[in-house]
Amino acid sequence: MRKTPCEYIVWNILPCIRKKLAENLLKSGLSQKEVAEKLGVSSAAISQYLSNKRGKMEKFNTKIEREIEKSARAILNGKDVIDEICRICRIIKKDKKIKEKLC
Repeated sequence: MRKTPCEYIVWNILPCIRKKLAENLLKSGLSQKEVAEKLGVSSAAISQYLSNKRGKMEKFNTKIEREIEKSARAILNGKDVIDEICRICRIIKKDKKIKEKLC
């Protein structure tokens, strides 16, 4: 049975977005605990992102990488993480290569 597009996103895309956000937030000087709090995940999840146990499936193109960096800056400045993740997800869903996997 094929997965629904949402299942694919939740299992494959979302962890990759969180991993990239975590990496960018850590570069800004936040601790793993602070990053976990901002992203609404556990410190253990951040550790798993950093050790490639989670979020290693998708490689994003340069445009998506820039959008994730933009979102990390926005989150640092108080923007809601859910709004930013949803914004990135909407952009990704328009990507031709990802769209082929979703359909």
